[in-house]
This record gives sequence, C-alpha cells and structure tokens, in this order.
Amino acid sequence: MTGRKYLPRKDRDVRKVPDIDAVSSVFGDVSHLPKWEHIPDKFKDRNELTYWNRFICGWFFKGVSNKELESLTPKPGVDKTKALKAVAAILQSWDPKHEHKEAGAAFLMSEWFENPKE
Repeated sequence: MTGRKYLPRKDRDVRKVPDIDAVSSVFGDVSHLPKWEHIPDKFKDRNELTYWNRFICGWFFKGVSNKELESLTPKPGVDKTKALKAVAAILQSWDPKHEHKEAGAAFLMSEWFENPKE
C-alpha cells in the first residue's frame, strides 16, 4: 500500500460535481463517469437494484418529471442543478455500455443526493 490515507466512508468528502458545458449537455459527456472498477458492487448488481439504480433506469427509459427532480435533496455542498446536469450528460452519451452508465450514474446520485428511502 502507498502512503495514501484511506478514510472511512463517512469522513470522505462528497465526490466533486463537474461543470457541464452546453455542448456536453446536448451530446453527452462521460469524462466524469467513474471507471467500472471504482463503482461499488451494489450499483453493478442487476438482481438487487438500489434505490438509485431504479431511479436512473426510470430516468433513462421513461424520463423524469420536474416533481421527481424537485423532490431530490442534495447533500451539503452539492449544487443540485450542476449535479443533475452531470448525470444527464452521462445518460445522453452513446458511450460506454448501458450497464456502466447506469451503475456509474446511480453511484454518483448516491454521492450527491440524500437517499429518500433511508
């Protein structure tokens, strides 16, 4: 192991929300999508979907209403509009595979928003 200090989950900062430009908002952007191996397994398991996996699947396949978006509570220090644009940019991209986009977007939602089911 290197000299890095690994902090328990509760002591880590929330993952930084990227700025998404207008072009990325339209054509998609996955530059901020975590690598597959960095996404926790619970977001990759297609048999036991988390709340955020179900939310992302609904958004991807059926769309998401303003009411659903308004009900989301960002974690402290997270800009809600920026976070939603970042997730939308991932979902609008043609790359990578759908499973990676879904797992990564669900993971980012869990990093940036309070889980209403907890």
